[in-house]
Amino acid sequence: MPAPEIVPGKTKIGWIGTGVMGSSMCGHLIDQGFEATVFTRTKGKAEDLIGKGAAWADSPNQVAEASDVVFTIVGFPHDVREVILGEEGVLSGSKPGNVIVDMTTSEPTLAIEIAEAAQSKQVSSIDAPVSGGDVGAKEARLSIMIGGDKAVVSALQPCWEAMGKTIVRQGGPGAGQHTKMVNQTLIATGMIGVCEALLYAHKAGLNLETVMQSVSSGAAGSWSLSNLGPRIIGNNFDPGFFVEHFVKDMGIALAEARKMNLSLPGLALAEQLYLSVKAQGHSRLGTHALELALAKLNDVDWTGR
Repeated sequence: MPAPEIVPGKTKIGWIGTGVMGSSMCGHLIDQGFEATVFTRTKGKAEDLIGKGAAWADSPNQVAEASDVVFTIVGFPHDVREVILGEEGVLSGSKPGNVIVDMTTSEPTLAIEIAEAAQSKQVSSIDAPVSGGDVGAKEARLSIMIGGDKAVVSALQPCWEAMGKTIVRQGGPGAGQHTKMVNQTLIATGMIGVCEALLYAHKAGLNLETVMQSVSSGAAGSWSLSNLGPRIIGNNFDPGFFVEHFVKDMGIALAEARKMNLSLPGLALAEQLYLSVKAQGHSRLGTHALELALAKLNDVDWTGR
């Protein structure tokens, strides 16, 4: 299939999923001049985009019928399957030459399945999960990890540049999702270190703000420490990325590791700790709510400290 020509003001985009990150991402595309049609399970969550000029559709296939390129960013693999491959899914409303871009963190095998189903209809499918959280989405500086046809990925450059700063094609279908599993494995064990370190500092009677000044710019520095550490200290556990979605991601990564006969004990430990966060009722908080579970394990009232 020839690569499509994708041009702001000419190419019509569709967007499905207007959660913590999706709304900002779609908004950037509209700001760049793309005409958009949107759908999400709760229409109220799309009101800001509609206010920016987006049209509303009542189903994913109606989004596809009105669009040249459809982006999806939903919660779980079963959501991806429904909105793309379901009876009223994107693929059912797509025309030859259209492009589907799934930006959900999902299963590599599902990305391959979607690409094969799309190819049978002369539709291109790209998997392009992102990292950067709510702040990265708002500031259009996401890292976008891409799998799919090289020419189609290149044609989508105006869209990538509207949403992200680090844009890398990793290979064919599923490669973007595999790369996101690498990303999530790094974050999972890193968050244990961030939360345990701040808990230690608190118990030692240190000033957490000045501790951050000392450690965040040295060898111990990380994105999670610099961006989520201040939220933890300020008892702000609002989600940049939901705990329940992170648990899903770790489950995918561990399942893929088993297929490759890989033992990843650090990731397995992180999954168990995050399952405890979820069990304590914090599934809709941000991933840094791991601090609350570790504090409870040590009989520390973190929010009342």
